[in-house]
Amino acid sequence: MLAGKKITVLGAGRSGRAAARLAQQAGAEVLVCDAAGEASFQGMPEGVKIQPEADEAYGKETQSDILVVSPGIDTFGSYVKAFSEQAGEVIGETELAYRFYRGKIIAITGTNGKTTTTELVAKIMRSGGVSCEPCGNYGVPFSEIVMMDEVPQSVALEVSSFQMETIVEFKPDVAIWLNFSADHMDRYTAIEDYFNAKRRIFENQTESDFAVVRAGEDLGELKSSVVSFTTEDEPSDYALENGWITFRGEKLLDLSVTKLRGLHNAENAMAALAACRCAGVSLGAVSEALAGFAPPLHRCELIRTLDGVEYLNDSKATNLHALDSALRSQTRPVVLIAGGKQKGLDYSEIIGRLSKHAHSAVVYGEIADELAEVFSKAVSTKRVNNLDEAVAEARLLAKPGDAVLLSPGTSSFDQFKGYEDRGDQFRELVHALK
Repeated sequence: MLAGKKITVLGAGRSGRAAARLAQQAGAEVLVCDAAGEASFQGMPEGVKIQPEADEAYGKETQSDILVVSPGIDTFGSYVKAFSEQAGEVIGETELAYRFYRGKIIAITGTNGKTTTTELVAKIMRSGGVSCEPCGNYGVPFSEIVMMDEVPQSVALEVSSFQMETIVEFKPDVAIWLNFSADHMDRYTAIEDYFNAKRRIFENQTESDFAVVRAGEDLGELKSSVVSFTTEDEPSDYALENGWITFRGEKLLDLSVTKLRGLHNAENAMAALAACRCAGVSLGAVSEALAGFAPPLHRCELIRTLDGVEYLNDSKATNLHALDSALRSQTRPVVLIAGGKQKGLDYSEIIGRLSKHAHSAVVYGEIADELAEVFSKAVSTKRVNNLDEAVAEARLLAKPGDAVLLSPGTSSFDQFKGYEDRGDQFRELVHALK
């Protein structure tokens, strides 16, 4: 397929390294380029050519049969445009891996809940006797799965809007659409561009494929067979009734057997259950797989209860929809900790939910002043400089029966390496409270 072809990979991160290795194994001549220095190319496969500090001028002179763009690089920016001038085709690592994979693909997208749903899908498929690996935007790159000694029969493939920008033939057997709200507006010029990128998950599906979609999402006409779910009061195939997930009124799964908390996680479970049933897994395997299941770290993770106050780590909430979902799922009065990097989001949209579920907020970081101005219209709001001060202030504000909820509503890169680092530091600070 790639024998003798010239492949240029943009981006020397894990996704780029995986794409380079796969292309090399397929017989291609591979060049990896990155604007970063040589230190960023550690771990590159032997025999792959590298070009550190590659600029646009270098890109315009680079010929390739296929240009593979890593998801962290703006597909429509001038850097990719320069390398595209002498490229026969422009794709992403997800598309490259797809062309080599022959198993069943359950792809998961949405603004929030992707990772939990991806984990659920993998666990259910395995319980049903079908080997499955979580990968893509979560876990390992899809290309690494393709190169495993024993390639799994299926993948739970988390896909982002960035990855969907560069597909051509990619077609999942089951596509899950969890939800949609504004995010990444520092990369997209309009919310429609973000929506259209994510919606490409359905682009190549046919009547024999399935789309598992949250009821009420306006996706237009789809070619695939549509299965709907929701916890809202809206007609759907899968619903939540008295703690049970039901299918058209029939009880399927008692959610109390899991450790999933909140309505947003109920929807994640519904989507995973529906997708795996579409893929042929039995209901018995679903029940077995979900018994005792807990969501991944940093997703409304209960850290501890101190003096009657629950401390919850929802550091994965890097946008407004995730923050809204976290607030909606709480049954205790909330002291909210929020803040981080400026992403160009309209935080006034959260006012109604905040006033209903919280009595106080503590804000910090690059957008602290903006959040303080907006949140103070709904609840008592305190501005601090960093997460250490936020935890200390939240403890003073919380009363027995409350929940202190870290749900930042934006990304972490103003003060942390990533949401995991932010959540880990929050966990340490909470455990240090006396």
